Amino acid sequence: MKAAILVLSDPNHGQEEALGRVFNALATAFDYKQAGAQVQIVFNGTGTRWIGELSKPENPVHELFEAVKDSIAGVSCGCADVFGAAEAVEKSGFDYLTENAIPGTRGLPSVHRLASEGYSVLTF
Repeated sequence: MKAAILVLSDPNHGQEEALGRVFNALATAFDYKQAGAQVQIVFNGTGTRWIGELSKPENPVHELFEAVKDSIAGVSCGCADVFGAAEAVEKSGFDYLTENAIPGTRGLPSVHRLASEGYSVLTF
């Protein structure tokens, strides 16, 4: 069993709801990881803004973020550009995902590829 977890929630909107979504995304990744299953986390859309927030030790989800950091496949390049997260992503060292060449962007992750590789795509 394989899961691709897309984090779409915006840390700048609805603080508790957004925090709950990213917490549950990372907790789901942790669950898959503990079970020995393949899991990839992708930060997409406004979710790209979480990279800067989760990297802060004072963030309440930081410890969980650190526990699943090795499961992060990357961050949508085009989304990081559009939603102002590029600087934080570049500082983080995570890979940009660019395989879906959307016109007018530097590229986004390919959800089609994940699905065709047998990943269950879960969105948070």
